[in-house]
Amino acid sequence: MSRISRPLVTSLSALALAAAGLTVTAGTAHAATCSQGYLPLPDPGCQPGDLNADVTQDTIGSTICVSGWTATVRPSSSYTTALKKKQIVEYGYTDTSTSDYEEDHFVPLELGGSPKSELNLWPEPQYGTKTAANKDTVENKLKKAVCAGTVTLDDAQNAIITDWTTALTSLGLS
Repeated sequence: MSRISRPLVTSLSALALAAAGLTVTAGTAHAATCSQGYLPLPDPGCQPGDLNADVTQDTIGSTICVSGWTATVRPSSSYTTALKKKQIVEYGYTDTSTSDYEEDHFVPLELGGSPKSELNLWPEPQYGTKTAANKDTVENKLKKAVCAGTVTLDDAQNAIITDWTTALTSLGLS
């Protein structure tokens, strides 16, 4: 009986696991625990959003509305890159290139999102029609409206969590 090479067995095993909805990392199989079915939003069961308790309507003048404030709370890239790698597996993305995803704050720092909570960070694809770059535009407009006093912080946060793609329209800002 002929012997099958180890690389071929490994490749065939990975293919079989992928067909079963599993991914292979570090020699172990992991079920995708977060659904891609909500894209361009994160799976609400995995990343429902999380808030920074230091940012409230009463503190926006000393937090989010201060130029450069988000840099004081932004987590390090070593933290977000490690989390991104873990979450790419959890989402079962077939493209595992970290450069194709932005580890994005679902509720942005600019609107009082929690800086390091895994409930608020997710690997948002950089491809498709509604990407992280599109979301950044929405976030910036919402922050300006909050700081100008035309939208409350709570309303802006809720609009992002509900659906960032319709947040501006739902608040009458588009």
